[in-house]
Amino acid sequence: MKSLQEDIKNQDFKQVYLLYGEESYLKQQYKEKLKKALVQEDDSMNFSMFEGKKTEPKAIIDLAETMPFFADRRVIFLEDTGFFKNQCGDLPEYMAELPEYICMVFIENDVDKRNRMYKAVKKYGRAVEFGVQDSNTIMRWVLGMMKREGKKITQKDMELFLSKTGTDMGNIERELEKLLCYTMDREIITAQDIENVCTTQITNHIFDMIRAVTEKNQKKALDLYYELLALKEPPMRILFLLARQFNLIMQVKELSKCGYDQSQIAKKAGIQPFVVKNYLTYARKYSTEELRKAVEECVAAETKVKTGFMTDTMSVELLLVKFSSI
Repeated sequence: MKSLQEDIKNQDFKQVYLLYGEESYLKQQYKEKLKKALVQEDDSMNFSMFEGKKTEPKAIIDLAETMPFFADRRVIFLEDTGFFKNQCGDLPEYMAELPEYICMVFIENDVDKRNRMYKAVKKYGRAVEFGVQDSNTIMRWVLGMMKREGKKITQKDMELFLSKTGTDMGNIERELEKLLCYTMDREIITAQDIENVCTTQITNHIFDMIRAVTEKNQKKALDLYYELLALKEPPMRILFLLARQFNLIMQVKELSKCGYDQSQIAKKAGIQPFVVKNYLTYARKYSTEELRKAVEECVAAETKVKTGFMTDTMSVELLLVKFSSI
């Protein structure tokens, strides 16, 4: 991202860019920054946008061979084309022959780094990955927005806020906007404000369900499950997330045994550092074998559903009853 920022700041652009990665918010932000820097807002003659898997490489090459109209460059944006996962005709070879006036920007979700297009962009342009940001970066970003609005928050309440929003920056921005409006007449944002306003993400409902299971609170675990069903969450997705949570607890337990600290565990397990302490609490309540067995039982339940032995709703319910039994 720093290299991309420098390109925009210095107005020194590569002829081809690839913006990709899990963090959609940042990806879209830099897409707009590039567009604004590369082409005048009302210049429809020299700006073209292609979108979707039906984009034809030949059409792109034909357009790229067309000189710009009273401008220094012709700009072509291409989004979700699938070119970086599948074959795309002569386009990889064409990257080596781009006319000097052309700037292409690809915005993709799925990228295979072994793909010829990816290798061509890396060679002749710039590939920029927008990954999920770490908790310190996200906290600084949120605190910056709060400071601009004259708001303050404690570290503990910030962690509560992020535990509800997850790490998706687009969702964080939406939830923060709600929170700022709700506390418009006050300087301090409290835990109660967050509880009153912020929507808990589905994965955090699962996390609460796991907490209830580890605490052997069967009623609460089942109530949370029924809430998820009422929110139209598919039982098979709930089962997948349930298995994932048990697997993460097992990973955290094993990493802790190996002597890794909280930040190291977070990095290796791919979770936020402030969430690790919760996983460590749960990990102490199970042996590694019990956790492995729980994951295996989730997999077995999925098989029973797929073979018609049991309904999806019942399979998850029976697991929750079993896992939360005293």
